Amino acid sequence: MRTSDAVTVVRGEEELFRRVGHLFSTVTDMACAANDLATWVAERRSDELAAAAERRAGQVRIRKIYRADLLLDPGTAQELARVRDRFGAQIRISTEAVNETIVMDGRLVILAGDLVAGQRGYSVITQPETVQGVMSLFEATWRAATELDVFDAQVSEIRRLAPAVLDLLGSGVKDEAAARSLGLGVRTYRRRVAELMAALGAESRFQAGVRARELGLV
Repeated sequence: MRTSDAVTVVRGEEELFRRVGHLFSTVTDMACAANDLATWVAERRSDELAAAAERRAGQVRIRKIYRADLLLDPGTAQELARVRDRFGAQIRISTEAVNETIVMDGRLVILAGDLVAGQRGYSVITQPETVQGVMSLFEATWRAATELDVFDAQVSEIRRLAPAVLDLLGSGVKDEAAARSLGLGVRTYRRRVAELMAALGAESRFQAGVRARELGLV
């Protein structure tokens, strides 16, 4: 662990939990941005925190932003809805990449870092100006993000077509032939490709293919 006046860097979820886990029993406003559903705490702590959160449902404002490509998996979409209903969380989806972050009561920030030797680093920040800056970025992303149900409805058709579209893109099939094979007009096919790229956070068709492989979609 490394510590300065306002920033503490810890290694691993257990060490992080020992330092800030108690705050989950008192927090009244929690903002969270995440790239996947995996919890930041060690697996054996998950039930403990879930039980604490359930006991305090309605007493805590919880806002969560997730990356759009998670909703390409219908099971993940259902799990997000379950989390929302169980804990009363507000959930929005962003097509932009997000840095995994937790802000507690506008006073403390947890920033997730990279994996080193199998352990992830976390920066615990209490410096007011830095916390306010992170909170401002979260608020801007929140305003630009889409409500879970609205986004899920938007991607339902994309989700159905995603494997076939990705396969056609990977095979280098021209748009006209790809559209015919899916029973779509060319303009509709190109719109679906653009929507899929946006959901994957990709700026090119090649990048969409790479991202899809990382997610196990192809």
